Amino acid sequence: MNNQFTGSAVVQASQIVDHYPRTVNNCPLPSRIFQGRQEILKEMQKYFKQDLGTQHIYVLYGLGGAGKTQIGLKFIEESSHFVDKVLVDASTPETIDMGFKGIATAKKIGDSPQDALRWLASNHNEWLLFFDNADDPKMNLNKFLPKCKHGNIVVTSRNPGLRVYGASSQVTDMEEADAVVLLLRSAALGLSETNQLVAAEIVKVLCYLPLAIIQAGAFISESGALNTYLELYKENRTILLSDKPAQMHDDYAWTVYTTWQMSFNKLSPAAAKLLQLCSFLHWDGIFEEIFSRAAAVISNPTEEFQEPIELLSQFLNPTGKWDSLRFIKIMNEIKAYSLINFDPESKNYSIHPLVHSWCQTLATDQKSYHSCISALLAMSLDGIAQEDKELASLRLVSHVNSSMLVGSRFAAHFGSVYYYARQYQEAENIQLRIVDEQRNLFGDDHESTLHAIENLARTYWASSQYKTAQNLQILVLENRRRLLGYDHLDTILAMQFLGRTYRSLGQFQKAEELLVSVLEKQRIFLGDNHLHTLHTMHSLAMTYSDLDRHEEARKLEVELVEKRRKLLGDDHLHTLSGMHNLAWTYYCLGQLAKAEELEVVALEKRSKLLGDCHKDTLDCMHNLAIIYNDLDRHEEARRLQVEVVEKRRELLGDDHLTTLWGMNNLAGTYYHLGQLAKAEELQVVVLEKRRKLLGNCHKDTQWAAENLAETFRHLDKFPEAEELEKFIKDNQNKSAGSDNQVPEQP
Repeated sequence: MNNQFTGSAVVQASQIVDHYPRTVNNCPLPSRIFQGRQEILKEMQKYFKQDLGTQHIYVLYGLGGAGKTQIGLKFIEESSHFVDKVLVDASTPETIDMGFKGIATAKKIGDSPQDALRWLASNHNEWLLFFDNADDPKMNLNKFLPKCKHGNIVVTSRNPGLRVYGASSQVTDMEEADAVVLLLRSAALGLSETNQLVAAEIVKVLCYLPLAIIQAGAFISESGALNTYLELYKENRTILLSDKPAQMHDDYAWTVYTTWQMSFNKLSPAAAKLLQLCSFLHWDGIFEEIFSRAAAVISNPTEEFQEPIELLSQFLNPTGKWDSLRFIKIMNEIKAYSLINFDPESKNYSIHPLVHSWCQTLATDQKSYHSCISALLAMSLDGIAQEDKELASLRLVSHVNSSMLVGSRFAAHFGSVYYYARQYQEAENIQLRIVDEQRNLFGDDHESTLHAIENLARTYWASSQYKTAQNLQILVLENRRRLLGYDHLDTILAMQFLGRTYRSLGQFQKAEELLVSVLEKQRIFLGDNHLHTLHTMHSLAMTYSDLDRHEEARKLEVELVEKRRKLLGDDHLHTLSGMHNLAWTYYCLGQLAKAEELEVVALEKRSKLLGDCHKDTLDCMHNLAIIYNDLDRHEEARRLQVEVVEKRRELLGDDHLTTLWGMNNLAGTYYHLGQLAKAEELQVVVLEKRRKLLGNCHKDTQWAAENLAETFRHLDKFPEAEELEKFIKDNQNKSAGSDNQVPEQP
């Protein structure tokens, strides 16, 4: 925990000179319950022991309450090679001058700050100067540094800008194991297994922040409330993080909330307002584009957008364009107190979760802040091009979750975000409400109602509720044909969506017929390069693959990838989707080298853009594993497939059709590796679940039965194999001459 040495809290060097006649040492000991931070301490020891005789400066920076001062004091306690150890309160220029006067007096070399600086500059012993709490971003610390090439300096600060002076460590949250020990020691409780389990839950809620843990421990020691602390905290968080306990293990003067309040009070009104608004977004993944994109759509402001427009106007230049420098300057002001952090690699800002929740408590009208940030997000969403909505929604969905209020005026915007972020249940809930609203306002046949139904049907399709989606899409298509005609673009779009659903239902002939018609019309009315045209090419190519017409699929997919690369770039999600499908077509054509080459690139780029756990990334891993199996690289395939199954189970559940495909293919790999028992175990599950979800006649159920029957034969389980072969034959006869259909999922 940071110690605030001000006034009487600082032991002046002049007061201890009689005790230490040859050295100055006014650095107090660290807290009696200091815990952890070994990685930073090792880095500091390594840094100060190299190149002895040269000047070393080490900056410990981070949020107030993160433990910077205590790390500095622990380092000094463990370092025996420093002759003079001097702590200077660096809160202000005045406290620094006072500290230097104390040094001069103690060494009997004068009584001014300049005398102390001259003595340090001329003293070639291994002295250490500890500048504590150099938090003021307006103070130039350089003027107080001894002008020499020797000596050792440790600086603690909330201001990351002080990193320019030397080596540095950002002091962040504690490791969980250390945090648990710190809490129990602060609470004067034993390290029993039961206590550690309860403490682990407490420190997790406190986000592993040392000062919050110390305060919680002090409260628990006074009240004996270890088992009930979390319940109390949920109801009384502000009180518990604001009250200073009577008994403490160090001299830190402030509580969690008061230490942040001191920093907040020093912000300009613009910076304070921006920080508070950001606290109504999600605490992580805050990026400038949220605001700049919203500013770009400002025009004829209505009342609901008035407040966000006033906020955004301060970041516009005289011509009304977004001024990135103004935004960065205000963010830098907040960063200077570590109330917000910036990741230069991702270019995202983040707020410590405890600071995030604390900032919200500062708002006198939280509903107004929610409304303002919701309106700002809606404006930002309006600025996203259709082809970029999927990637943008993945970045925005956490902010929508944080800012959205029940009955929000911007539900349609946020339903779209949930759809593209593949949070289909949330999208469905919003879209059902919108359909009802549109029906009540305009009736069943109005285009606004049909558009709302179409969006709902797309969500049903995306969540594999194909029959429900089909019924709605037929309704939309019939109404549009009647109201708008067969060649209206909205009618054609409805045909496109229905064709895609037919394919998902296994009705490939119907899908082909509809999609061929759509593609012809779109080429005429929209042109070969329009995004809707390319989407239809994509669906039609996949349908050709389903019909084992892989050469026709390849021709379409090569054209599609080339056009998407030209229009959207090599790294766009739509381009990568086309590459992924083309790779599969090459696989089906037996061109395995081409298939592997494309799939490896698609996997690498999807992983970078979407993360390792995204459905599309897992699809690439899935297909690449299949390619590896055909290349007799079964162990590589197995490693990929195990990861795919684990992540799909976590994301989609055990019963999702996509999860079952992963299990099916992993079983095949175990079969190739000779691990027949593992293959059998998975295949039994796949067959059982496919029969329930798809029916006995579906081709995927039939394949599952065929695979299991083959495994049974290799395991000498001939009766079981014969029974399955009879099942396959009976159900093939029942399904002969008809398309496979997927029943609506329960």
